[in-house]
Amino acid sequence: MTTDGVNLRELSFDVLLAVTKGEAYSHTALAAVLDKYQYLTKQERSFITRLTEGTLERRIELDYIIGRFSNVAVSKMKPPVRCILRMGVYQLYYMDTVPDSAACNEAVKLAVKKGFRGLKGFINGVLRNIARNRDGICYPDERTDPIRALSVRYSMPEWILEQWSRDYGQQKAASVAASFLRESRTAIRINPMKCTREQLIGALFRRGIAAEPVHLEEYPEFDCGMYLSGYDYLASVPEFTAGWFTVQDVSSMLAAYIAAPKPGDYVIDVCAAPGAKSLHAAELMDGRGIVEARDLTDYKVNLIEKNIARCGFGNIRAVRQDARVPDGASVRLADVVLADLPCSGLGVLRKKPEIRYRMTEESEQELAVLQREILNVCCRYVKPGGVLLYSTCTINRLENEENTGWFLKEHKEFSLAVQRQFFPDEGEWDGFYFAKLVRKG
Repeated sequence: MTTDGVNLRELSFDVLLAVTKGEAYSHTALAAVLDKYQYLTKQERSFITRLTEGTLERRIELDYIIGRFSNVAVSKMKPPVRCILRMGVYQLYYMDTVPDSAACNEAVKLAVKKGFRGLKGFINGVLRNIARNRDGICYPDERTDPIRALSVRYSMPEWILEQWSRDYGQQKAASVAASFLRESRTAIRINPMKCTREQLIGALFRRGIAAEPVHLEEYPEFDCGMYLSGYDYLASVPEFTAGWFTVQDVSSMLAAYIAAPKPGDYVIDVCAAPGAKSLHAAELMDGRGIVEARDLTDYKVNLIEKNIARCGFGNIRAVRQDARVPDGASVRLADVVLADLPCSGLGVLRKKPEIRYRMTEESEQELAVLQREILNVCCRYVKPGGVLLYSTCTINRLENEENTGWFLKEHKEFSLAVQRQFFPDEGEWDGFYFAKLVRKG
């Protein structure tokens, strides 16, 4: 598919190859492409997005299928060839609007353009053979090899499924894995300093964008979230650029909501970028008091500052600060400390599908140690009666419940008010964990 000399499949290929090589994250690489080619139609942009995200999400299944028809092991193929075949198979299986002939022919053309003319026959043969026999592929048997079967069906690495099965049961592991392959709407948080919910719904409706309020039975007073659908890209929505709303997952919105900062409070967000939780805290404080949004690098501080400027808050400032380094000037001064810490990210695989292929158990353990290191430091900033809100965007007992248990043993001056693990199969949200810890008076 080519428009004004732009090959849509090639754009998708470039993103996929960069992500596969570990040179980029899919959400940022894809956003950069869509931003560069804003003149493409909504349908064309949707084609690029679906082909890119779908090929990443289904990679394990796609490699399994290719392996059934290729005399060369997928692991032995050159990365560009693997990408081209994966894209072709994804179109054959999951893009009904793409004819089989187009999926095969365009893959061959792309291979030639990328310098693999000698593999034309191989790529064409593999894809056409798959197209002819797609209904007869034998998948692993769930009765005799359940983890392998679930891994192929849901394109989830076996070690993750084994971990979830051990922690939550195999049925829950399968349900969570399946949920990451379902489409979800974009969640946003309303900025009450700029508009009311009704004003935002009306403004978006006039632009052809559907906005549905979020209702949570568990938190009936929570009224700041909405789901959006029907838009092209957010940068083209004036209400977004004017700061009327911020993109944030529903489960993540609950972090500041549960921490419950009050007008006049002093809040420290120790790992704040890009600033959604800090901004939410500033909103809950009705513009009074101060939120200090900290992060490690100038780049991350700049991201926070851009969001502060967009949303127009005066009671929040961005500061460069390493969360691992104690800040003596902040000891026992904060009413609320938000500690949404670096984690394995296994709760956000719908938005960042490549994490499942990059993360390891060893990395999880290293992250758990880092989280404890930061908690040891930032808990010093909480005043008596104040709140430490620990959160992660992962599904992993080691980083979540076990870290909270460790913290309470090490810091008996804190008590646990509430903790909650959100699973993505239980609602239209990411996997997310929070623990509200209160410093005793």
